[in-house]
Amino acid sequence: MVDKLTLSDTQWRERLTPEEYDVLRKHGTERPGSGCFLGTKTPGTYVCAGCGNPLFKSGTKFESGTGWPSFTQPLNGADSVTEISDRSYGMVRTEVRCARCDGHLGHVFPDGPPPTGQRYCMNSVAMKHVEEGQPLELVRA
Repeated sequence: MVDKLTLSDTQWRERLTPEEYDVLRKHGTERPGSGCFLGTKTPGTYVCAGCGNPLFKSGTKFESGTGWPSFTQPLNGADSVTEISDRSYGMVRTEVRCARCDGHLGHVFPDGPPPTGQRYCMNSVAMKHVEEGQPLELVRA
């Protein structure tokens, strides 16, 4: 079980860029095709931009054609992400949040490739990439 990171709204605003804050804390979405991780293939681990929690391995990333980086599965299941029903904007979707800080990452859809059939459609601004061989460091309160 991952140790939760709980900060006040003021602390989040101090730690995050305005774009990170909008997506991670206010459930915003970056424009399709604008994310820095859309076409990347560098080996490593994608971690939460808010707290450093490991989310996805680069080997599970695929080109979905949606305009957002997509993955077939989270790195450590429930320790990486949580999934929550999202009925906003007149749609029924499954929101994906960081399991450690509850930051909004994106949504998951059941139209991905094998082996899982899942498409974790994430916002680049909600993640950072740690190259393979580099240490994964959690952000502390």
